[in-house]
Amino acid sequence: MITLSLAEIAEIVGGQSYDIPDPAVTVTGPVVIDSREVAPGSLFAAFAGERVDGHDYAVRAVEAGAAAVLAARPVGVPAIVVDDVVGALGALARAVVERLGTTVVGLTGSAGKTSTKDLIAQLLQRKGPTVWTPGSLNNEIGLPVTALTATAETEHLVLEMGARGVGHIHYLANLTPPRIGLVLNVGSAHLGEFGSREAIAQAKGELVEVLPEDGCAVLNADDPLVRAMASRTQARVLLFGEAPEADVRGEKVRMTADGRPAFELHTPTGCSDVTMRLYGEHHVSNALAAAAVAHELGMSVTEIAEALSEAGTLSRWRMEVTERPDGVTVVNDAYNANPESMRAALRALAAMGQARGADGGRTWAVLGQMAELGDASLAEHDAVGRLAVRLNVSKLVAVGGREASWLQLGAYNEGSWGEESVHVSDAQAAVDLLRSELRPGDVVLVKASRSVGLEKVAQALLENSTEGEVAGR
Repeated sequence: MITLSLAEIAEIVGGQSYDIPDPAVTVTGPVVIDSREVAPGSLFAAFAGERVDGHDYAVRAVEAGAAAVLAARPVGVPAIVVDDVVGALGALARAVVERLGTTVVGLTGSAGKTSTKDLIAQLLQRKGPTVWTPGSLNNEIGLPVTALTATAETEHLVLEMGARGVGHIHYLANLTPPRIGLVLNVGSAHLGEFGSREAIAQAKGELVEVLPEDGCAVLNADDPLVRAMASRTQARVLLFGEAPEADVRGEKVRMTADGRPAFELHTPTGCSDVTMRLYGEHHVSNALAAAAVAHELGMSVTEIAEALSEAGTLSRWRMEVTERPDGVTVVNDAYNANPESMRAALRALAAMGQARGADGGRTWAVLGQMAELGDASLAEHDAVGRLAVRLNVSKLVAVGGREASWLQLGAYNEGSWGEESVHVSDAQAAVDLLRSELRPGDVVLVKASRSVGLEKVAQALLENSTEGEVAGR
């Protein structure tokens, strides 16, 4: 963060100073929400959570070097006290970003946000110093904390924006007003919270509504609900996708023998070939979105294609491919799941299995609940189970309760009547089954919503396999 005095911060956030002997003391370190991450000169933002109250760690934070605490009450150490810590953190982020003058890229969508954000970051880093959202810290706390890591040298600030309801994207986008706004897609994620895809589109489109006239709305030409957002912005529109009218377009899209996307990238300045290190056809749309942002910021088509071909994963548990020393390949995609990403992951698994040929191992889909689907949950889980059978996945292991039983029921109704599918109660039961049955050459996909915790399955399968090489990184 740029250097600010405690007096300046108090004025920005409308707070009252307590126990601060010298208001001229400056915050020179990061703004953190975990006292264990405090560095000299930090500002520690204390939040009262359901299980932990950050105010209880205020003394520890100052002892570790924090210049002060941003708090909701006096804490006995230097503090700036405000009525709303979340709101104050947002106000501070907005003030800092405005002073920096860095180019802000905001992105949202139902699926692929984090993977696309990671691609954009890797492209823009070639152009200049870039700060981006770590993992999926895309809410009203994570976004300002990320923004506050930017410095005077930062040229690009890439911020992922999530939404749990109408108005959330509008709030986030006004904290750090973007010049470029990217909307990836409108899918089924959070359908239970929003009620319909049209309501999701209304919320996601809030991003393009805040763009300035000299800004750019980057929209998916292949998604009708996203494409329709062009009428909601005063900014210039740049379309990406495989549609003929897309400004940044993918042609001759194909999958390599081992399941990696390859395509011909077309931009208004020319074309170039891309073969990605990442696995799964869904990365084509993600790559085209990232390419559109990079094109808007002045990168040549050759530079973009080269960067996309070299890009790996920056965030954990997203199609993280590791081959064990015994030849078993584990695909850890357990960070989150929705119907669109589940289908994409299954197709990637099938392609990886096909690449190994008749003499290769089996494909295993270890799947759990897709959360927040509301009334569509039964149908969506049933459909995923059916798709696993249609793709000739060798083994389906459905993990968990009711939703997992729906996965297996879909597979059964599609024709999986023997030992091709099994329902187990929890992650440990899945690990026990896999450890007893996996053979060299097998490929195992692990995927579910984050709340299920299926990353434990992937981690257990990789224990004592530290010699394995992580692919796509």
